[in-house]
Amino acid sequence: MDLHLLVDNLTNPALLFFFLGLIAVQLRSDLEIPPNSSKFISLYLLFSIGFKGGQELSHSDFSQEVWFMISAGIGLAVLVPIYTFFILRRKLNVENSGAIAASYGSVSAVTFITAISFLELEGIPFGGHMVAVMALMEAPSIIVGMALIFLFAGKQSKEMSVGRILRHSFTNGSVMLILGSLVIGFVANEQQAAGIKPFTTDIFKGFLAIFLLDMGIASGKRLNSFFKKGWFTLLFAVVVPLVNGSVIAMSSGLISDSIGNRFLLSILAASASYIAVPAAMRIVVPKANPSLYIPMALAITFPLNITLGMPLYLYLINNF
Repeated sequence: MDLHLLVDNLTNPALLFFFLGLIAVQLRSDLEIPPNSSKFISLYLLFSIGFKGGQELSHSDFSQEVWFMISAGIGLAVLVPIYTFFILRRKLNVENSGAIAASYGSVSAVTFITAISFLELEGIPFGGHMVAVMALMEAPSIIVGMALIFLFAGKQSKEMSVGRILRHSFTNGSVMLILGSLVIGFVANEQQAAGIKPFTTDIFKGFLAIFLLDMGIASGKRLNSFFKKGWFTLLFAVVVPLVNGSVIAMSSGLISDSIGNRFLLSILAASASYIAVPAAMRIVVPKANPSLYIPMALAITFPLNITLGMPLYLYLINNF
């Protein structure tokens, strides 16, 4: 691996703020981001990346590569929950296996946003349609996870109806905001978009840094309790993302020549949802243990991807 990529990533100010949050928790500091501010920043990041992606998409040709990428993203959102479910079932019950599988089949919008910041730091272009790929990967993984729980739990529940799952998947706040922002960015012309550029672009990295600080604090608070749950879930949260991301990094050259697009698809394959899927699971599968699937995605897989994963996937793309 080219060490300068790793060094550039680890010295990225936004990422250093994530480590600051982790350190603050370990030192028992009272540093925190107010919940209302944290929620606003989350909404802002989703809005900004969705709008900018829509703008990029409006200037893109709907080429064969675009459709290949969309198909690959949806395919991953279906296949990853299926294969990971059967791995998880070796040690965990049906509900927890389905919830974790859905999380790892889905995506982390914050990881995706951090990956975009990494590409910009390295000066690597990417297509706006990748935002659409990310948004379209949320719902299928939730539906597959629910279906697996339904099939293997051996019982039918009104709360687990397909209609309810579909509705929750597409009306989830994060999914709806990024899809809506994508559409609005697509229909807005350049002059209209320039009017809000100071908000959508100029302050983006500052908000990302503050959000990663908040993520560092949240991760740090969950680490100790998670480590007490045994080696299996920890190993899963490390190995599965790296395998998924690495396989896609090496094989995505079959559908795209764009380094940036291949990198983002690899990140989507490697990331795990700790917002949309947990929100769905709490409503539909209350028996699933959130102290398992949330720390796995947030406290282990998220920092793994933004520190070691991103330079690894870029290295594999450049050499395979």
